[in-house]
Amino acid sequence: MSVVEPGSVETELRTHDSDAVQQLLNAGLGDIERLQSQDIADTVGYIVTRPRHVAVAELLVRPTEQA
Repeated sequence: MSVVEPGSVETELRTHDSDAVQQLLNAGLGDIERLQSQDIADTVGYIVTRPRHVAVAELLVRPTEQA
């Protein structure tokens, strides 16, 4: 089993947050370049293409500018 822990990803889910929540997120993250869905797909692709003797337990993937 592997766990992928994505940082801030640009998805439509952000539009479901209230204005107050969006303001808090923007205050904390600013205008950094967020990850794209393809970045996460590439991460999953990496995990599932490892040889059977390699176990990737956990991957933290976040934008370069995210603290």
